Amino acid sequence: MSRDLASALTYSISVFRNVFAPHTVRLRTHTEHYRNALKLLAQNAAPTLRMENLEITVGGYKGMRNEFPPNNRAEPEAKQPYKRRAWRDSLPKPLAVSPSPGKGGGNNLGVLHEEEVTEATTVASTLTMGRKNKDTRPLKQRILMVINRLPFSAVRNGDDSWSLETCSGGLVNALLGDSLGVCRLNVCSYFGIYTFLHNGIRQSITSLFSHFVKGVKELEAKWIGWAGLYVPDEIGQRSLTKALAEKKCVPIFLDKETVNLYYDGYCNNILWRLFNYLGLPHEDCRPATTHSLQPQFDAYKKANQMFADMVARHYEDGDVVWCHDYHLMFLPKFLKEYNSKMKVGWFLHTPFPSSEVHRMLPSRSELLISVLAADLVGFHTYDYARHFVSACTRILGFEGTHQGVENQGKLTRVSVFPVGIDFDRFLQALELPQVQDNIKELTERFAGQKVILGVDRLDMIKGIPQKLLAFEKFLEDNPKWQEKLVLLQIAIPTRDQVPEYRKLKSQVHEIVGRVNGRFGTLTAVPIHHLDYSIDFHSLCALYAFSDVILLTSLRDGMNLASYEYVACQDSKKGVLILSEFAGAAQSLGAGAILVNPWNITEVALSIGHALNMPADEREKRHQHNFQHVTTHTSQEWTEMFVSELNDTIAEAQIRTRRVQPLLPVKATVECFLQTSNHFLILGFNATMTEPVVSPGKRRDDQIKEMELKLHSELKEPLAIICNDPKTTVLVISGSSRAVLDDNFGDYNLWLAAEHGIFLRSTKGEWMTTMPDLLDMDWVDSVKAVLEYFKVRTPRSYLEFREILLSWNYKYADVEFGRLQAWDMLQHLWTGPISNAAVDIVQGSRSVEIRPVGVTKGTAIDSIIGQIAHAKSMVTPFDYVLCLGHFLGKDEDIYEFFEPVLPTADEPTVDAVRTSSSRWSSPKVSKMPHEVWRTTSSAESTSVARNNEGPSVLDLNSNNYFSCAVGRSHSKARYLMESSEDVVSLLVAMAAALSSDEK
Repeated sequence: MSRDLASALTYSISVFRNVFAPHTVRLRTHTEHYRNALKLLAQNAAPTLRMENLEITVGGYKGMRNEFPPNNRAEPEAKQPYKRRAWRDSLPKPLAVSPSPGKGGGNNLGVLHEEEVTEATTVASTLTMGRKNKDTRPLKQRILMVINRLPFSAVRNGDDSWSLETCSGGLVNALLGDSLGVCRLNVCSYFGIYTFLHNGIRQSITSLFSHFVKGVKELEAKWIGWAGLYVPDEIGQRSLTKALAEKKCVPIFLDKETVNLYYDGYCNNILWRLFNYLGLPHEDCRPATTHSLQPQFDAYKKANQMFADMVARHYEDGDVVWCHDYHLMFLPKFLKEYNSKMKVGWFLHTPFPSSEVHRMLPSRSELLISVLAADLVGFHTYDYARHFVSACTRILGFEGTHQGVENQGKLTRVSVFPVGIDFDRFLQALELPQVQDNIKELTERFAGQKVILGVDRLDMIKGIPQKLLAFEKFLEDNPKWQEKLVLLQIAIPTRDQVPEYRKLKSQVHEIVGRVNGRFGTLTAVPIHHLDYSIDFHSLCALYAFSDVILLTSLRDGMNLASYEYVACQDSKKGVLILSEFAGAAQSLGAGAILVNPWNITEVALSIGHALNMPADEREKRHQHNFQHVTTHTSQEWTEMFVSELNDTIAEAQIRTRRVQPLLPVKATVECFLQTSNHFLILGFNATMTEPVVSPGKRRDDQIKEMELKLHSELKEPLAIICNDPKTTVLVISGSSRAVLDDNFGDYNLWLAAEHGIFLRSTKGEWMTTMPDLLDMDWVDSVKAVLEYFKVRTPRSYLEFREILLSWNYKYADVEFGRLQAWDMLQHLWTGPISNAAVDIVQGSRSVEIRPVGVTKGTAIDSIIGQIAHAKSMVTPFDYVLCLGHFLGKDEDIYEFFEPVLPTADEPTVDAVRTSSSRWSSPKVSKMPHEVWRTTSSAESTSVARNNEGPSVLDLNSNNYFSCAVGRSHSKARYLMESSEDVVSLLVAMAAALSSDEK
């Protein structure tokens, strides 16, 4: 049962169940095997719906043209590509349909795969999760918008009286829209219908919605953020909280010191500068102020924790928590610690720098890991998303995929959501009398002149000095325009108390004075510079009146002034000159003139191009941008993000269900004590070694890390386990014999080197489990290729063992290493190994070449025989624990021990497993048959060696434990996160043995 069908049907029925009940609901599907699933989901989602009123038709449109008109028919799949095709194709396929007679001479069509029904039910319950009223109808889904500062400025009129005014700014404009309390959201897209429907039923369900639904679904929004001012007294806090509650806002009150260190310090002085490529402030490099970074960082975490505490107090099951901007990078982590099932999204409204810039930040790793706790991370452009994924890959060592960032099976989706504006608000404003009066006044004031508009914050990243210099250059090169051209520059002041901003303001004033002095007259000046903000209606008039807008940001997350200008220019068709470093350039680049603001000459030429542009070209450029602005609105932006977040949660539910569970340590230890002959198979590297690299730490001690050493905390418990007479321990590894001897030579156990090719008891000598005649002619030529790529790839290294060759690039640059690995494989496949009997085994960051058939799974058969023969075993192993961090090809060792359950027709005797070894091994000596324990249970099995002699394994589903360490997906039954968990397990087993002896 596909997830898209499950979500579509579940929502279509559950949301409108009371509407459906008295009517007949008709659904159509192209495939017969969906019918039972449709009924199952309908019963699950809408118990009030009488099943006789649910009519499901399999096939085409015959007899249903009124319900599903021809123009709603789905196009072939090739013409309507599925947005999540790769994900859908990974789902289990349905079983073959076997028609059987049904009531009324019909057929019961199709028997669903059990996993499909489970999956569909899981998705249904996940997607419909939320609060419901007494009539069981879903209520509005609520969004908790968490931003640094609430979108209102508060002014105190008395002890318990406040006046509130809406703030300005791109983020506020994007988030507010028409209404503060309610976000209007199209129901079909919110529920993921248009994205997730299978092509065969897309139009049917959409028509079903259209038939019963008129209007939109509403999302209730509540805002949580800093009040924006210091309120020390409790009376003032209570009264302001009450006043903001009427605006659906919840204030957080920060003291002056926290604001100074958190907001003015770490947010604006560190993160904002770095994210906009300004680098860390130079003053913090002086010895006297170097230590100021840590208090700022501590205050940043403290403030984020205060935000998390406030969200937790207002959170209800089913809420979506949307965190905004760099001020709250720790918030996703804190929220997930409060409730791991909370739906958390995080969106960055500034650029995200390249990994080489982000790595300068002392707290780089902590911030990235905290953001990755979110379910969905959003950015304005693909470049910002790409930089974020690259930073997580290069700095944290996590895996970057086309969907996002993955670590230990946990996927954080990273996606692009270009923000828009409330387009209708500007169109409606243009019709107001005061705006029309302003336009008329401006037309009279600047009659006979062309007007270039600039609207920016007086900020270092807005490129105002570069804009003024380009305008000066244009007037120098084009004297005819000196009295015909005016630049109206609005520079909204920000952070006047900061010395850098005061310096910028002085620089701008100096350039304005110089240009006006050179090219101005007694009656007119070329630059009108305003150091203050203007009201909304005046701004709309300026947008509509001006001929050109010039935006020269050096860095800008989006720059919504470009959108606002386009929205107001439908009549005049003005020209947009836009910096290529603004996020809006990705969206409006086709219709705008893109410039590099650092190239003064280029900007000056662009001004001339805009002023002399033919009318038809202006029309084409404007229409392109106008169409984009009118369709990609702030409403659409909110809709896309929330819909994607809901979809991500549902997908994560399915993905988590398919991941193996963590090893049940208690049950593992209890079974260990209750059985009489134990066999422990342990890997070495990344299993019993010291942790190589913790997440976020730098790999700068390569020499030390390459020396594999047994974990210091394992030495004592491992000795206790090895000395237990009822326990046999085997350490199997790809490492050389010398490495295993150095680490385990003093223990009473068995060692298997190079994936089991070499074997010995620590009390005996090394022996081989491979054939004597093994073709190794390929070794020298392969060595030459590996040596070549080692030289070409800095910090990569080689491991040459007796019959295995390995090239490892885990310390090299990740992306470069992958490219080199691919190039190496091409060289090997077309050269040295084209006709050789070898296997190439690729690890996450390694390439290993070994003889064909050499795996731990094939070697373990011979190893068990050797051990049984050497120990003259009388009792079979009735407990097996197999755990390690093995390559994918070596995970066949887990499957070797899986019980083969007898069928009902077979006699209940030992099920025999034939050896899969490619080479011969010694026979197991015969033992008295009556001594061997057999089983008559259908749930258990015994494994024999080549059908010779009695069994050496007596396993069932309860006494075999296979566990992969540090893997997100595995053939093993269970998972462990790291070697630290292995330490905890073996310590617990040793403690249990010690207490049992007492």
